Amino acid sequence: MEDYRRQGGIQQLLVAEQEARQIVNAARTAKMNRLKQAKDEAEQEVAKYRAQMEKEFQKTLSESSGFSGVNVKRLDEETVTKIDHLKKQAAKVSPEVVKMLMSHVTTVKF
Repeated sequence: MEDYRRQGGIQQLLVAEQEARQIVNAARTAKMNRLKQAKDEAEQEVAKYRAQMEKEFQKTLSESSGFSGVNVKRLDEETVTKIDHLKKQAAKVSPEVVKMLMSHVTTVKF
């Protein structure tokens, strides 16, 4: 009878060990699933953040490049101002240049 009890106790220990193994395996599987889910969510967040940063970068780049409307307008205004300045300088010097050219053209040297 004592052998029977020992055998029953051993059987209970084996059953308990089997149950514990199943619980541990279930916990490992759940943990791996949670880690995989967390990794997938993190990758989605990173992709979303990267897309947002790329969009902001492209916006900043287009604003600072010569293709933006503000820069084109500014450059047009500067160009017009410089052209006007050159025309005024040419108008001031023009009579002197004409006089000099006339003197060289009309002077005959032998």
